[in-house]
Amino acid sequence: MQILLANAKIMREHVERCKPWSEPLFQAEANLLAAEMGRMDRDELARQLDCSVALAAENRLRYQAFAAAPKMPALLAYNGQAYKHLRAESLTDEALRFGQQHLWITCFLYGLLRPMDGIVPYRMEHCVRLEATADQPIPHFWRSRLTDLLIQHVKADDGVLVHLSTAEYEQLFDWKRVCHEVRVVQPLFYVRKGGRLKMQAVWAKSCRGAMTRFILQQQLMFPHELQGFSHEGFHYAPTLGEADYPHFVREDD
Repeated sequence: MQILLANAKIMREHVERCKPWSEPLFQAEANLLAAEMGRMDRDELARQLDCSVALAAENRLRYQAFAAAPKMPALLAYNGQAYKHLRAESLTDEALRFGQQHLWITCFLYGLLRPMDGIVPYRMEHCVRLEATADQPIPHFWRSRLTDLLIQHVKADDGVLVHLSTAEYEQLFDWKRVCHEVRVVQPLFYVRKGGRLKMQAVWAKSCRGAMTRFILQQQLMFPHELQGFSHEGFHYAPTLGEADYPHFVREDD
């Protein structure tokens, strides 16, 4: 199985545990995008990133120092909700090596990352338009570069892609082609309250991170093994969903 996990907007400035093992496949493209972002003034960057002026000023400095900044392993650099529950800093070396062969992190700046690729802090949004992207949103820039790569790696494994990223990052690929050419398994996480199932964003992010940890620690090889996952009251619900959309439910009644 190959696995997709989304990156996070919240990042650490440095990590203590270990140095990167590898360079991103699309480092040159990231350098090109970062250089153009670093040339923007603060207000333009705030508009492009749809963020506050203060946050834009911080990221302008990040982009201007992009080439020289110390690099961190991607899996340890992100610190959003999913990554808090993935707890990468406590993964074994064996789990990290397994992840390096099976896990991809989707990202609007670097395209696709392996867990131990060296990256620096940044902020990038899907809506950004640059000269380097022919004034098209960032996903258009990546689609032709990433689709074949992802499909090839999934087919070279066992033809199964576990989709723990989000719909926003499907834009990086010709997603219809991906779904047509490989088997996509997308776990779904629901809270049952008052007899009704509801997907709650914070819980879904938490579970995606925790499931990624479960896969790496257990070195899972087959989709049905995901059924053994449990986290914070979420358990596999065999009577719901279907094989490619396994449901995991937390009872809050």
